[in-house]
Amino acid sequence: MSADGEGSAAPYRTATHPQHDPRLFNEDLAPTDASKRTWTWLHFASLWVGMVVCVPSYNIAAGMIDQGMNWWQACLLVFLGNVVVLLPILLNAHAGAKYGIPFPVFARASFGVWGANVAALARAVVACGWFGIQTWLGGASLYALYVVLTGGRAPEGITTGHFVGFAVFWAVNVYFVVRGTDSIKFLETWAAPFLIASCLALLLWGVTHTNGLSAMLAATAPRSRGSFAALFWPNLTAMVGFWATLAINIPDFTRFARSQRDQVLGQAVGLPGTMVLLAFVGVAVTGATIILFGRAIWNPTDLIARFGSPIVVAIATFALAIATLSTNIAANVVGPANDFANVAPKYISYRAGGLLTAVIGVLMMPWKLLASSASYVFTWLVGYSALLGPIGAILIADYFVIRRQTLEVDELYRADGAYSYTRGVNWRALVATVLGVAPSVKGFGRALARSSGATIARDFWDKLYDAAWFVGFGTAAVVYIVLMWVLPPAKHTARGNK
Repeated sequence: MSADGEGSAAPYRTATHPQHDPRLFNEDLAPTDASKRTWTWLHFASLWVGMVVCVPSYNIAAGMIDQGMNWWQACLLVFLGNVVVLLPILLNAHAGAKYGIPFPVFARASFGVWGANVAALARAVVACGWFGIQTWLGGASLYALYVVLTGGRAPEGITTGHFVGFAVFWAVNVYFVVRGTDSIKFLETWAAPFLIASCLALLLWGVTHTNGLSAMLAATAPRSRGSFAALFWPNLTAMVGFWATLAINIPDFTRFARSQRDQVLGQAVGLPGTMVLLAFVGVAVTGATIILFGRAIWNPTDLIARFGSPIVVAIATFALAIATLSTNIAANVVGPANDFANVAPKYISYRAGGLLTAVIGVLMMPWKLLASSASYVFTWLVGYSALLGPIGAILIADYFVIRRQTLEVDELYRADGAYSYTRGVNWRALVATVLGVAPSVKGFGRALARSSGATIARDFWDKLYDAAWFVGFGTAAVVYIVLMWVLPPAKHTARGNK
């Protein structure tokens, strides 16, 4: 393995290697073999296109316009947020590409071989929530297709049909979970061009059925204008939070990278541009719905139901289902599947972890998380960014500042090795996490109360919560570095920093 990670994979060890503790190792968590390091920049770009093109990304600007922004301000924030989150994504991706290790194993270097479960489970719970949200949206598209093909009318509110569609789409997701990671590479590569074409076709529909793009955008002007300065930080934080999960577990994918260049180029090409394109399409097409139907239809599932031709509806629904499926499997199954496997590798495989994700996703009642834009943006997106920001900061600070990009891979699979710290837990990482989250706790409680209907005047804690990811990231990084320098681990537990 070359020092910069451009060469072949790190040495691969089998389960029979005497250094590997069975409580910390299984074949799914093992360093990726060189023969499986086949992902090029095109695969990573396709991965991001497949993850970005989904219903939440399509209407991500809706909440901003609903609060009082105009279309270009909303699209600008989408772009800025994705440029910001791309940086920690690329930084955490480095270890995966260099050493071929998944996120929960990478986290052992900073949190300890057992303490890593704290970071892994925190990320897994958020992914379960996202899995439920995407599966609910995918099920809604299937139900919309059924309604149109049977000549019915879309009912108001949530019906039994929505839950039936939810169950069917859940089963489709489970099929790909069972098939494993190879199916994800295939799905994303073939879905990406189809999804981009579908977005452009939707935009073309709007342009050809109205007076053009300018009229479509003008129609989205908010009824009341909010202060852009006041709306900037909470929405930027929500946008960063949108991909805060991937900023942590991106090594789960870059462990398959052919080189560092491939993962960096592919992700830079695939994320910010695709995200702002989809947000723009969502805004423009919604403008067309205002002109044509007299009201804003932000949900593409509801828009598809308006098309008269069953063939058009079937094609559009298929595209929507593929978009949701590709996002769900890549973004919301791979990470938590590895995270759950990390808790008990001897008993939980990647597939078992994926199935556990699917079950918990249902139990989190995604229809509740999507009840309103307030609960979705300020409680869900900003809320979990307050938790994941500090974890991501600790991973980056440890790898780049403390260890200078050097890890002892075999030691990551030993309970008594270089990353055992105090009984397998690095208390410094836990303290940094808690102190990183702490400033946002009160603001989160107030946001939760508001989403439930309470009227609470904004104060200092709300402003701090508006920038939860940034506050948590900065606080945790500083605290962790200071603690590692001032109160360093014992000599025998720091061999990774050589």
